Amino acid sequence: MAAPSKATPRLDPFGELTGAMSREEARAESSRCLYCYDAPCVKACPTRIDVPRFIRQIASADPLGAGETILQANALGHSCARVCPVEVLCEGACVYQEWQANPIQIGRLQRHATDAVYAEGRLPFAPGPDNEKRVAIVGAGPAGVSCAVYLRLLGFRVTLFEKRPLPGGLNTYGVAEYKMTPKTALAELEFLFQLGCELATEKTVGADIPASNLIHDFDAIFIGIGLSATHRLRVPGENLPGVWDALSFIEAVKARHGKGVPKSAATVVIGGGNTAVDAATQSLRAKTPRVVIAYRRGQEKMSAYRFEIDLARRDGAVIMTDAVVRRILGKKKVEGVEFTDHRVVSCDRVITAIGQTKHYALAKTFGLEQHNDGRIKVDAATMATTRRGIFAGGDAVNGGKEVVNAAADGKKAAWGIHQTLFPGRCAPEGNAYWISTIDGRLVAPITPRTAS
Repeated sequence: MAAPSKATPRLDPFGELTGAMSREEARAESSRCLYCYDAPCVKACPTRIDVPRFIRQIASADPLGAGETILQANALGHSCARVCPVEVLCEGACVYQEWQANPIQIGRLQRHATDAVYAEGRLPFAPGPDNEKRVAIVGAGPAGVSCAVYLRLLGFRVTLFEKRPLPGGLNTYGVAEYKMTPKTALAELEFLFQLGCELATEKTVGADIPASNLIHDFDAIFIGIGLSATHRLRVPGENLPGVWDALSFIEAVKARHGKGVPKSAATVVIGGGNTAVDAATQSLRAKTPRVVIAYRRGQEKMSAYRFEIDLARRDGAVIMTDAVVRRILGKKKVEGVEFTDHRVVSCDRVITAIGQTKHYALAKTFGLEQHNDGRIKVDAATMATTRRGIFAGGDAVNGGKEVVNAAADGKKAAWGIHQTLFPGRCAPEGNAYWISTIDGRLVAPITPRTAS
């Protein structure tokens, strides 16, 4: 069992890890960029944001122009600036890495630019001319919201159906508080929905609304339903009070800043992915004195990013490897976890984070083909499913990736829907830039605004 690093004290345990840049900091950092031709940071971004372009715009005292460049390519660029694992995407690809130098702080520069746009309160784009076609979006998470934005730019009438009380999916409910607050997630959606999307919350397609109604009433459907329930451990004691699934625990902590969540003297988190790490850090920030992350294989097999694991250690978590759960101990509530090698860890809370199941029932309701593991089958170029007029993206298709991957899927699906319903027709004027980012072709010269 690896010992934790010395915990880092924080004035606000739920405060963001990295704050916003000042104008001076942003100008200084942007001046370091080499504005690479055929930039590797762009290739590393699933939404193909023209990173050199927006950084040059910041260097030219044009943060609003930079924000427009970002949001044209990634409608969720405001939240992605906070939650993207930039260390393994754009910043991980920065040419400075080859010289063992600090990469450009692309994530923080992106936040600086989108913050400027949001502070102005005006969208950098407008809906396209009404084309009289209606699209239903099932699930108002990142994939669905991204698809809705780009469909509105193309002139489609859009209605999102969301089973939860609030839209946003994992951005609202499942992202650790220190990365992004629900307030930020909802502010982003309120901003984007100025485009004129209709939203129906607490409506479950397949239960409250028959799938056949959507097929009949809409010209196309996009499915962005994410994943389903957390996998079960299938061991004795799993149903004891004190056993949580990771996403429910994170949601409870986010909703109450830890207040009202039952206190714990010791928590064991089962799993080795980023969600397990998030659950551990949230538990520590909710003032749990001892947190153990128990993973069934060696640490080199953990799917969590290295920087996430390092963060958990700095917060005080213990990493326990080669730990396969035999049973959860306790009579009336959790008292500990026993592993197959007979190790026992005493605790009063267990959090499971061993992956999520797929939405088999809803996919079958729409008559969609799925891979053996439950992922919905789509055409990679258009996100079209095996049933004409129905498209899908996000975790339901990729099995569980990042917010930025879902945003990229939604954008690609919007263009796929347009191509299907209007074959051979060009997009409305003003859409050239974001459409070009689907396959990575970069267009349009940089035209800085008046310096601010």
